[in-house]
Amino acid sequence: MLDTVSAGPAHTAAQLGWTGVVRFLHFCPRAFLPMRAAESINLVAGRGIEGDRYMIGNEAGFYSHKPEEGRQVTLFELETLVALKRDAGIELGPEEHRRNVTVEGVPLNHLVGRRFWLGETLLEATRLSVPCRHIEEITGKAIFDPLINRSGLNCRILQGGVVKVGDTVRNAA
Repeated sequence: MLDTVSAGPAHTAAQLGWTGVVRFLHFCPRAFLPMRAAESINLVAGRGIEGDRYMIGNEAGFYSHKPEEGRQVTLFELETLVALKRDAGIELGPEEHRRNVTVEGVPLNHLVGRRFWLGETLLEATRLSVPCRHIEEITGKAIFDPLINRSGLNCRILQGGVVKVGDTVRNAA
């Protein structure tokens, strides 16, 4: 029974079986400043988040010396914050992981190379984020190892617009 794999239903479920929600939004105008919470953010196609440190053409972030088109907006799973507290005893707030959008119910690790809707904006997931020691330095919390393979998702903005807390996140299929 478990010696064969069926690509049909599992593949379909991976593509269509989820809908998530935006729980928190953050941006930061330049490196080392605390993240600013927002009820909405404006995503500009091909550039990034209006007012954020990594917006292409206005870079002022810690990693700006390593420009990357596929890092225009970053997402993080709320479920990872819960697991971090449960499994490692580390409480990390949504403003501390330094990603822009905290979502719930979205399988970020499975979206690399796929397109999906974040509210009214269309994103393409380019790669998984990697945990960094910089966040450990800023927070003073030993989160590098627990966040390996759960540090978020980097995306390119294909269709811009306003994203609000409470917006739906869904597959673009």
